Amino acid sequence: MTAPTVTDSPDDSRSASAGAADVELSLVVPVHNEREALPELLVEMERACERIGLAWEIVVVDDGSTDGTAELLERHVRERGGVRAIRLRRNFGKSAALTAGFEHSSGALVITLDGDGQDDPAEIPALIGKLDEGYDLVSGWKQVRRDPVLKRWSSRLFNWVTGRLSGLRLHDFNCGLKAYRGRCARSLDIYGELHRYIPVLAADRGWRVTEIPVAHRPRMHGRSKFGPERYFRGLFD
Repeated sequence: MTAPTVTDSPDDSRSASAGAADVELSLVVPVHNEREALPELLVEMERACERIGLAWEIVVVDDGSTDGTAELLERHVRERGGVRAIRLRRNFGKSAALTAGFEHSSGALVITLDGDGQDDPAEIPALIGKLDEGYDLVSGWKQVRRDPVLKRWSSRLFNWVTGRLSGLRLHDFNCGLKAYRGRCARSLDIYGELHRYIPVLAADRGWRVTEIPVAHRPRMHGRSKFGPERYFRGLFD
């Protein structure tokens, strides 16, 4: 199930040298009401991409924001380039935003990061390095989480139950920081709260899945979208 999208980017440039057919690395970033966190994160991602040396694009999916995020993205794309902005007509949720981002990405490699700034773009080279060992999906493992106690404990329970039921033993299924082969990312059918189970869905399709420890930063702007009702929806999914 794919959410309707509107491409808001007036400038569809991807990098100083990359056209659509030349993109090697796509960063896909779902955002919802992250206007305060985005400017710094975009700069960090651009710097990380330049250091890696691959032809890149950043695909930011605005999941129905109401705080001026869409206008900020329009201005950033117009003034700086290197970013593609996709706008969902309303708040469909993270799974729909990721699906839209995957569909609009062009890279042979795809990295996902959350838009709240807690995922560190400096981890991107290590994720790509792990892909180079022969894996199709590398999930981040937030060994030290910078989140409230309730969120940390509920996440531990979720990861333990998911590992036991699926047989895929990862420490952190739902980390937003992941690296994919492009074929793997674009093969996934995710909706509802299924983004929490992406490693399980990928492994079930025969893709090779692993994880590596990644840094997790405190939230400096905005507020968490975490709520107990999301775990009930996730359980049903």
